[in-house]
Order: sequence, then structure tokens, then C-alpha cells
Amino acid sequence: MRDLVQENNLSVNDFIYPLFIKDEQNAFEEIQSMPGIHRFGGERLLYEIEELLALGIKSVVLFPLTNSELKNSQAIESYNANNLTCRTIRALKKRFPELVIMTDIALDPYTDHGHDGIIVDGKIANDETVKVLCKMALAQAEAGADILGPSDMMDGRVHAIRKALEAEGHPDVCILSYTAKYASCLYGPFRDALQSANYGIDESIPRDKKTYQMNIANSVEALRELELDVEEGADMVMIKPAGWYLDIIRQVKDRANIPVVAYQVSGEYSMILASVQAGLMKREQAIYESLLSIKRAGADLILSYFAKELFSL
Repeated sequence: MRDLVQENNLSVNDFIYPLFIKDEQNAFEEIQSMPGIHRFGGERLLYEIEELLALGIKSVVLFPLTNSELKNSQAIESYNANNLTCRTIRALKKRFPELVIMTDIALDPYTDHGHDGIIVDGKIANDETVKVLCKMALAQAEAGADILGPSDMMDGRVHAIRKALEAEGHPDVCILSYTAKYASCLYGPFRDALQSANYGIDESIPRDKKTYQMNIANSVEALRELELDVEEGADMVMIKPAGWYLDIIRQVKDRANIPVVAYQVSGEYSMILASVQAGLMKREQAIYESLLSIKRAGADLILSYFAKELFSL
């Protein structure tokens, strides 16, 4: 009877699985700050995708570890049509045409300072950054990406990317806008995975991302961002992080007429595992409850590093 009247359930179709990729054919490197999560080289990535599809997980998001010699202040590698992300998209689409591929539209994997934008006179330059993001989006769309995820939090980038996609013949490529990406402490393991936390070393570079990521104290601002993103042409909207922002997920879900997505980020993953390893929580129960709470709050889709394990249980 308890199961019959349960209000929320987790389906394999609710999840997008994050994958870290590396330009090394057989790489399979565990990320120290994220036990059980790896960086994959090209050949090893194919095996991982086969395992995901066998579990019913049909959607992934790619995050590239860019070689340091390819990084610079202008993030030129981000829109190289033959960069790691674009090559990986083409290879995966050729091997697994049924796979839904989401990509990250942000400059931090490609800048030598680790910020999501172009720096001009010591500040993140919004409009200059948006121009580069459009080039990046087009390169990934042309490679075969199904969903583009602008995670940079620049103003007006959804409209600019949508306009560029339409103009270049990619009207069917979906935009999943990171509508409310908070300036959270929970991104540390992710930045470790991509080796992208170089900001703050040089005094001429902003020491954090608070000038463009959202204030953790604000919720009304998230609703303003939602309005703008929908008007600009977003197909889906994202709240990030998830677990500490369940109230934001609920408020956005109550107002959105498009799918709402939440990202259970690297810090959430690592905290849960640390508690499990300390014997404070049972692993299966902690994974399930943390994800079900995100679904209960209103998320239609969830990005989570636990997705593969959840459906392997």
C-alpha cells in the first residue's frame, strides 16, 4: 500500500550522466576528490557509454579536461571545430546515434585563468564573452550536440546563442540554460576534475566568480533570470546546485512552463560519499533519498554522478 500511494519516483529517463573526458586514448583516471568518478580517454569512453545504454541511461553531458598548452586568456580552443569536445561528439554520434549528448557552454575549461568569461581591465567582460560563447555553441552544434548548456551566467547569452543557431541552420538544437547557478562552495571537486581553478593567483584577475554567478542569499533573482531565459528562447532551465537549493527548484517549477533541470554537483556527491565512508549513512539509502528529494522539489531532469550507480543497484 505504501508503494501504491507513493507520490514521486525516480526513472532512468529522469537522468543526464556527467562524463569527464581527456585527450588520451586509453585514459581511465580516478578523480581524487570524487571517488569512483573518472576521466575517460576516447576508447575507454566508448565502453562507458555501452554500460550506460545497457542500464537505460541515454543522455550524457561532456566536460573536457583541456591540455594546459591549449588554454589562453581568450579561450580560443573553445571554438576550435576539432577540439576534444567536438571530436568526442562526432565519435559518439557515429557509434551511438541514439545517445543524447549535452555539452557545457562556458569558457572555464579553456581559459588560463579559470574564469567563465573574457577578462578586460580586470573585470569579466559580458558582451565580449557572449561573442565567444556563440562561436563555441556553433562548433558543438555542427559536431552533432543535441543540447547546449550555457553555464557561464553571462547576461543575454541565451538570446545570442539561439539567434546564432537559427542563422546557421541549427534550429533543432536545444538550449538548457543554467538559469540559477549560484556562487556556491560545492564546485571544488569539479574544478579539481577539470584543473580549472587558477583564478585568484594573479591580482589582476578576479579572485572568485561572484560578479557573474548568483548570490547564495537570493531567490527572487532566480525568478527574474527564469523570465529572461524563457523570453530569450531557452528550451529548458537549470538550477545548480540542487540539494541546498530545493526551495529554488520548487519556486522555478511553480512558474516555469518548460522542463526544469537540477544539477546534483560534485561537492554534493563527495559529501555524501564522505559521510558514507565515515559510517554515518548507508550508501544506497543516502543516494536514493538525496535524488528523490530533488525530484520531489520539482525537477523534471537531474544531472547526477550517482545516476549510473542508482540504476546498477
